[in-house]
Amino acid sequence: MVRNLSPTRRSLLIASVTAGLWPRASSAQEAPDLVLRDGPLILPPLKARRGEPFRLRIKNDKREPTALHWRGVRLRNDMDGAAPLTQKPIAPGETFDVAFTPPDTGTFLCHANVRENAGAQIADGLIFPFIVEDDKDPNVDLDLIFLLQDKVLDEKSAPRLLINGSEQPLAYDLRPGTRLRLRLASASTQRMMSITLDGARSFVAAIDGQPCGLFEPDRQTVPLAPAQRYDLFFDLPREVGQKILLNARLLGHDTGKPITLAVLQTVGEALDAREAFTGLPPNPRLPEQIALQRATRRDLTLERTPQGGWLVNGAPADHFAPSPLLSVKKGTPIALGFINKTGRPQLIHPHGHVMRNIHLYDDGWDPYWRDTIIVPDGRTMRVAFVADNPGRWAISGGMDGRDGPLVWFEVT
Repeated sequence: MVRNLSPTRRSLLIASVTAGLWPRASSAQEAPDLVLRDGPLILPPLKARRGEPFRLRIKNDKREPTALHWRGVRLRNDMDGAAPLTQKPIAPGETFDVAFTPPDTGTFLCHANVRENAGAQIADGLIFPFIVEDDKDPNVDLDLIFLLQDKVLDEKSAPRLLINGSEQPLAYDLRPGTRLRLRLASASTQRMMSITLDGARSFVAAIDGQPCGLFEPDRQTVPLAPAQRYDLFFDLPREVGQKILLNARLLGHDTGKPITLAVLQTVGEALDAREAFTGLPPNPRLPEQIALQRATRRDLTLERTPQGGWLVNGAPADHFAPSPLLSVKKGTPIALGFINKTGRPQLIHPHGHVMRNIHLYDDGWDPYWRDTIIVPDGRTMRVAFVADNPGRWAISGGMDGRDGPLVWFEVT
């Protein structure tokens, strides 16, 4: 059965959304072929079920090659889309059959991933949410998916922020007491932003697709970097006529006035009260502990050449090197340090795995998993994960148009 973005049978949506809501989020088993064409795209979310085979045929009708990377999904290596490491780019006129079984539920992204043109293709809309569900997902009245993109007009103007392809705020009339799951995802290639919920008390239950201990974000604000995701749960006020605003600020372009992304207003009869939301269960397919004392360790110094190229530990890193950064057996703990001397922030993304942000002196780690970390310029960040997914996996950096250092590691 195809799942769409309509509300559940509690009849909570009083009036239609005014703009920007995708008409349908296709289930994996019934997804039509994905035909990619030149020009701006607005691709709806795609849904799958954990533990069930997912299949999709991609047809490239663009004038340039492409490949699709399933960001945050711990899938099989030959489906990762890290061209040319795991597959050849999909040439114009060719097709590629995607087939894997997603092991985890959560909010993920699929986006263009050929290094020479990924930034431009993503800016044109070749990015969409990929939602993996199962029967244990918590019951909510409305599951909203918000994909945020920046539309850059010129270098002097602040970029316009799009939500689900629209420049206008989304508007919802909802019954008081409605419980929502809000899946926030950044499709930006360049901008850091902060997102604030004004008028309701939200709780973060998942980051980058993986469950975390339930917590209330400071000042109801979460930082959102390119390709990162947050799952927020909240209940609307039980009074009629209340307005809840979802606002954004683009870091580095603070005009003093936030950008309103969505307005939720309570109308009609209140829904029945329900018990407080207690969070998502932890992912049993991720390790409870990482044996850092047995970890294979590497420090990676990230630098620029005078010509603008990329170096990792002094070696060229503009493209995949012939040999891996390291090769380990399946089940090996890995601890990596990223020393950023590039002159700009770097977003570091190891493919096929999720990681913990390790405190600098190995005295603990952040209590959630990530598939992307921010390494500020001049800083060192350390991460750890268990190499439990066999294959040749990319570690990509960069924030501006997908441009950044590139290495890979091997799990045998």
